[in-house]
Amino acid sequence: MHTRRIGDVEVGAIGLGAMPMSIEGRPDEARSLATVHAALDAGVTLIDTADAYHRDAGEVGHNETLIARALASHDRGGDVLVATKGGHLRPGDGSWTLDGSPRHLKEACEASLRRLGVEAIGLYQFHRPDPRVPYAESIGALRDLLDEGKIRMAGISNADPERIRQARDILGGRLVSVQNQFSPAFRSSGPELELCAELGLAFLPWSPFGGIARAGGLGSSYAPFARVARTRGVSPYQVCLAWMLAKSPVVVPIPGASRPESVRDSVRAADLELSAEEIAELDAA
Repeated sequence: MHTRRIGDVEVGAIGLGAMPMSIEGRPDEARSLATVHAALDAGVTLIDTADAYHRDAGEVGHNETLIARALASHDRGGDVLVATKGGHLRPGDGSWTLDGSPRHLKEACEASLRRLGVEAIGLYQFHRPDPRVPYAESIGALRDLLDEGKIRMAGISNADPERIRQARDILGGRLVSVQNQFSPAFRSSGPELELCAELGLAFLPWSPFGGIARAGGLGSSYAPFARVARTRGVSPYQVCLAWMLAKSPVVVPIPGASRPESVRDSVRAADLELSAEEIAELDAA
């Protein structure tokens, strides 16, 4: 697979978002392990997880534990950059809550270290700003974790340009990535993507398909993607990811998957080169 960079680490151009394997509607463990192994076999070397990716109240870190088990049982598991996150919580009733306090983030990081079975987390990301906690205090916790060697790289998620610049300053230039929602149907993170390209930060689009399955590739935002896909003889999902990759060399999509077939299809997007005319059509959709 073609590669891109997150900080000083080279990763496959397409990553794996592991959340669907642990929340509502998740598959059995055997299929989840097969999905991760299919990703590794296809050249994926970035897996995104979080301590909040679980379904029930008593299983915080379900996804991290699953990923650790999958990596340990594959001969390429040691080549993967595992990106996890802290600052979001799930009480177990389907809702999402926030705790961006430095104390929580440091405790959450320690717990993630244990679940992942590593001495230092490859990429640790502040999951989402907590309006009850000054942003500088939350990012200060990441700075401390970097200084202590608990995490190798630091990233942020769901951040606007002002917070990206603020986090970069607080971390002394050590911010390496921004993970925001971005898809054909959700393009409002365009300014953040442009800023990441300017600063040399990896931009990790979460939910890159953004409802394409429900639209069947035929919704107003997706109809051009479906047309290009039919012309090329590929899936609209591949076209969607290839379009994102064409936007900037800092983009590393992390499409979610819970089936080996989905992973294999997504990875093929790394080799799909769209024409200038096709990109212009998709940009205008």
